[in-house]
Amino acid sequence: MPVRNPKPEELEAIERPTTSRDELQALQSERLKWSLKHAYEHVPHYRQAFDAAGIHPNDVHGLEDLAKFPFTSKQTLRDHYPFGLFAVPREQVVRIHASSGTTGKPTVVGYTRKDIDTWATVVARSIRAAGGRAGDIVHVAYGYGLFTGGLGAHYGAEKLGCTVIPVSGGHTEKQVQLIQDFKPSIIMVTPSYMLRLIEEFARQGLDAKASSLKVGIFGAEPWTEGMRADVEARAGMDAVDIYGLSEVMGPGVASECIESKDGPVIWEDHFYPEVIDPKTGAVLPDGELGELVLTSLTKEAFPVIRYRTHDLTRLLPPTSRSMRRMDKITGRSDDMLIIRGVNVFPTQIEELVLKCSELAPYYLIHVSRSGDLDQVQVDVEAAADCGDVVAACSAGATRLGHLVKSYVGITVKVNALPPGSLDRSEGKAKHVIDTRPRRN
Repeated sequence: MPVRNPKPEELEAIERPTTSRDELQALQSERLKWSLKHAYEHVPHYRQAFDAAGIHPNDVHGLEDLAKFPFTSKQTLRDHYPFGLFAVPREQVVRIHASSGTTGKPTVVGYTRKDIDTWATVVARSIRAAGGRAGDIVHVAYGYGLFTGGLGAHYGAEKLGCTVIPVSGGHTEKQVQLIQDFKPSIIMVTPSYMLRLIEEFARQGLDAKASSLKVGIFGAEPWTEGMRADVEARAGMDAVDIYGLSEVMGPGVASECIESKDGPVIWEDHFYPEVIDPKTGAVLPDGELGELVLTSLTKEAFPVIRYRTHDLTRLLPPTSRSMRRMDKITGRSDDMLIIRGVNVFPTQIEELVLKCSELAPYYLIHVSRSGDLDQVQVDVEAAADCGDVVAACSAGATRLGHLVKSYVGITVKVNALPPGSLDRSEGKAKHVIDTRPRRN
């Protein structure tokens, strides 16, 4: 499937590059006023929070006034578990999704029938931006169920007119068989599980580059440009980034265009973005790195006002569409590791692992404390085609340790293991085990 630059008539009018910023902002302003009023009138939490901040939806005269409203956090969602933030009667909620709740109560979100259609629309946009068109076969390997990935991708692909293979996650051997038999051109999956599928192709004596897959739409976890280059080279496909989170909608809040691959376009007619200083909460100008904050503009059942995502990025000017882009997520403010006073993100380690040809693109960071000193060990694997495993482990460990010291500024112990030693993810990969005692 060659790269398909969309014709203007294939795009919705609001996303065409010829749409002016003034047109887009006029629509955003109208929808923002509706969303704030809807939340204030139908969700007791928002009414109390707005009143406490001394701000009312009627005080909004422009998009810049949104900064006067209080933030919403994941803890807010947990505090109102399960249905306390719904803005419509429960009987009008046609679907419920929830997070895993591994760090506390699950965060529960609901959708009206119109919300489901809106979600399908933005995911369909996202697949089209990745080069998909009606009639393409889409292999969905995101998990189905309470996780938003599988059903979000599924409904969006159907909305675009694609043929959907609803495989979900796991059963890796079967996934490869179905790809070989059904010949999908698009796969929607986490990048870490795509690596597992590439490995399974090789285990079965197959060349992933010879498969029917031409586009991978990867999301649900941060991934790097190094990972993009690695997957594209090993699988012979274009890899594009899709972004979303269940608290705001699910996948499809933003997505990359295959013709530019320059960061996900935020579908700003449905989700208004801000980037703030994570410490002060001050709104930062476009181009500055900070924490992404999102406000829903069209959601009925579960409006979110200034939701702090903890994802670190920057807002970039429009290119392939009328709407702004976000830079690739560099990490999360709540996933940042502070090692002996140095801020470290797992994605920094990933980039450096991918620079080492002796190593496979799998890693696990162990953080511990001995006395008052933080200790870091990075488990990695020798590449499957390295030949001499002992030599590859030694060379890879030495090289990675040097790169981490040079680029990140910390000393780590690198534990290089034979191929296949680390657990493989069937969804979001776990990259950090931090056993340091918590400080009050």
